[in-house]
Amino acid sequence: MDRNQLIKWLKAPAKMGHKYSLHAVYFCTGCGIIEVPPSITARWDAERFGVVPAATPRHANLFLITGYVSVKTLKAIIRTYEQMPEPKYTVGFGSCPINGGMYWDSYNTIKHLDKYIPVDGWIAGCMPRPEAIFVAVTHLWTLIDKDIADGYKRYRKNYTAYRANQEQVLGKLEWPPLFPEEDRPNSREEKIPESAGREIAE
Repeated sequence: MDRNQLIKWLKAPAKMGHKYSLHAVYFCTGCGIIEVPPSITARWDAERFGVVPAATPRHANLFLITGYVSVKTLKAIIRTYEQMPEPKYTVGFGSCPINGGMYWDSYNTIKHLDKYIPVDGWIAGCMPRPEAIFVAVTHLWTLIDKDIADGYKRYRKNYTAYRANQEQVLGKLEWPPLFPEEDRPNSREEKIPESAGREIAE
């Protein structure tokens, strides 16, 4: 093991734990689910990368959104994301969460998921193969190391803008805001930063 890497781990054991212990909640809204089960079988073995399925969002720190996102499923995605404890990371799997995919011109399609929840990375393709998940995970490790995988921080900082975008599509939300007004560092900010997600695999 590289000595510098060992020193880095000893200085930040919590970050090491988050990086190599990714408990994933899979939000399967389309054909993307076909590629997920093989990734946890003996051939691909996601657990060697520290990725294990989580029973509930409250026990997860990796949110993998696979397949088409509609207006109806967007509400469930937001509720799921807000139930996850921090730090948490979101990855869009396939073309559909990125830009609507083959459904891009449908009235019911959410084309820019990162306007409603922060996305730390995208896996391009229709559909990406199981090994693309592992390429994405190794890139996510790098983003965590460099403190770039900060979607949950952006969500808190720009919560007012995210909430406004959510209510623009879904109408008045029936659940209370995740962050009270006084807990938002930048509660008057009206625009979500452009540098939301990054393509981390294909």
